[in-house]
Amino acid sequence: MEELSAYVNSPVLWFFALGVFGVIIVQTMIYMRAARRAGPQLDFPREDLRASFRSGAVAAIGPSLAIVIVAVALLALFGTPAVLVRIGLVGSAATETASASLASGTMGATLGGEGYTPEVFTVAFFAMSLSGGMWMLATLVLTPLLKHGDVKMRAINPALMAIVPAAALLAAFASLGIAELGKSTGHIIVVVVSALTMAVCLALARALNAAWLREWGLGFSIILGLVVAYFVHSAGLGPPPA
Repeated sequence: MEELSAYVNSPVLWFFALGVFGVIIVQTMIYMRAARRAGPQLDFPREDLRASFRSGAVAAIGPSLAIVIVAVALLALFGTPAVLVRIGLVGSAATETASASLASGTMGATLGGEGYTPEVFTVAFFAMSLSGGMWMLATLVLTPLLKHGDVKMRAINPALMAIVPAAALLAAFASLGIAELGKSTGHIIVVVVSALTMAVCLALARALNAAWLREWGLGFSIILGLVVAYFVHSAGLGPPPA
């Protein structure tokens, strides 16, 4: 990887990586400003708006920690700029690594191993970027179509569209949690502890009339789940090595 260091951390990659994050920051500010302006028209109090922003920020803590851990593991393969853009912006570690590994294999090289030259890195990085770009393109194409369907369904049955998003969200989180239960005893322990933590936070928030605890409940649940996962893994209760 020494001969790659000049390429994976080149000023050009840093420039584009920082440019991407600059665009994200500007977009975030525009959306937050638009939400503040639209709130009064929708009878949405500023207090509820600030609570929504806080809830979103707290909910992002756990996933962000997981992304940081994955990013550190991938720094040796792709360098800081590439990891910042591909993992920090869009995409998952599994998908990005699979794309890069397939691209490296087509050139007769092993990802991060024998034959991993600057040319192979360039092709692998391009494959990762193309994969992430398709995610964005799919969102750009499908979002207007889904919005059109949403408008039609609201015209037919407004109450249905109040139920469907909540049911879809619950189903998505439930499927993710259930998928982890069969992997090992450690996975079961982490899922149960996280669920109990969230339930306790919601119960205390209702009993103490503490709205802030409801907002921070997800963050507490994720962080405690990560701590329990560390000790469970240290105790050898995790999945067997591949």
